[in-house]
Amino acid sequence: MELPVRVACPEELRHVSVLVATGLIEADIGPVNATGRYASSRLATVLRITEAGLAEIAKMSEVPALLKTSMQFTRGFRLM
Repeated sequence: MELPVRVACPEELRHVSVLVATGLIEADIGPVNATGRYASSRLATVLRITEAGLAEIAKMSEVPALLKTSMQFTRGFRLM
């Protein structure tokens, strides 16, 4: 997968938000759209995987295939 990647699906935006908060990726998250009780972004652009993110990927590649976890985006992209 080549970066940058645009993300618009609400579920995927939550994943991007968590990965940004944990310092595993850098992303520009678009303006907040307040709806109901909660505010949600409409668009994010994943810019890069951080050094910490690359270290996590390296750790995961050492784990047996059955134990690996990954995040699969609805368009078929996988971020491990």
